[in-house]
Amino acid sequence: MNTELSIAVNGQGLYEITSDVAAVVKSSGLNDGLATVYIRHTSASLVIQENADPAVQRDLEAFLARVVPEGDSADNPVPYTHVEEGADDMPAHIKSALTQTHLSIPVVDGRLALGTWQGVFLWEHRHRANQRRVIVNLLS
Repeated sequence: MNTELSIAVNGQGLYEITSDVAAVVKSSGLNDGLATVYIRHTSASLVIQENADPAVQRDLEAFLARVVPEGDSADNPVPYTHVEEGADDMPAHIKSALTQTHLSIPVVDGRLALGTWQGVFLWEHRHRANQRRVIVNLLS
């Protein structure tokens, strides 16, 4: 079974989508199986990360921004050649390549088998607002 979710984002950041994915599992009636969550974009990604302390999300965003700086500046002396869509475009592709475009989560007793502090996040790497498409595929 496949379900496509449309997730509105307002620019860079981590957007928790755990409840959206869990709702797909619940409505499917699947008791035990596997949920695969896949993002249909090359400038955003998916991660399972702590959802209790927002400082974790801020630290992750700051770390990735240091690893993959935007634009051609003193802080980023390596110029990108893919710049047609702005200074954040190629860095967004690199960030997506360094993270994940799909997640596999066991379904046990009709629920996502996430740990106590784990949540599913869409990680938007572009500055602009957008609609992102995420497919949830369920296997029994």
